[in-house]
Amino acid sequence: MPTHQARKPLEIKISTVVAVAALLGDSDQAALSSALAQITGGTPDYFEDEFTLLDLGNLLPPPAPGSIDWPALIALFKSHRLNPVAVRNAPASLEAEIRAHGLSIDGLEQPRPFELTPPPSPPRAEPVAPPSAPPAPPAPAAPAAASAAEPAARAAPQPAASATTMIIDTPVRSGQRVYARGADLVVMATVNAGAEVIADGSIHIYAPLRGRALAGASGHVGARIFSVAMEAELVSIAGVYRTFDDGWPKDLAGKPVQVRLRDDRLESLAIPLR
Repeated sequence: MPTHQARKPLEIKISTVVAVAALLGDSDQAALSSALAQITGGTPDYFEDEFTLLDLGNLLPPPAPGSIDWPALIALFKSHRLNPVAVRNAPASLEAEIRAHGLSIDGLEQPRPFELTPPPSPPRAEPVAPPSAPPAPPAPAAPAAASAAEPAARAAPQPAASATTMIIDTPVRSGQRVYARGADLVVMATVNAGAEVIADGSIHIYAPLRGRALAGASGHVGARIFSVAMEAELVSIAGVYRTFDDGWPKDLAGKPVQVRLRDDRLESLAIPLR
């Protein structure tokens, strides 16, 4: 009789969720309702049920316990198809009441550079093509040798840079989160411990990788992670992850390494450099 593999009752995988960040400059319901109506222009489907982080960092003075009507605030955002799931930059005195209303506490103390939720324009994305140069004035008659070289010059134009790559030139500091949505991610500097780099494609780190790296965030199982000095705290591809609380194996630690997914398991391989 054919055998069937038993279905696991539960699996835990890393999942990257992009959320809209709503920076509250006022906690008054009427003011917030007016602001949301202005943003959406009255369009009922302007938002599409996005997860939402409520950021209290701009509220001055910081709100006191009991000063925010959480049920009304949540209902207001849901009426515009925004689903509050967490609160950022909340005073410690508010954490109990926030959790009591079903919201989580986002761990970042303040917005960080390159934190993309949802991703804005990349800090530096490769252009689709170099800018067009103005037409050159007609050249005087050239020798026959120059004429012969002209077709060869036309046959070898400059290659266009990929439009599906985000490039970061500066270090990614602890607490920062970089997300290359729909793209590969290239980081030319160190990814420090406590930082997180995420890409829907592959991740290339041309410096030490000491933080968390999550490639294939949208489910791309063929994505890979590369680093010239692998010291990552966590690596993940398409939700399959592995942590390194005790450090990397001695034959791989601090060396050029690639991580790929094989048969639903992560495989770490040394990269031979010649």
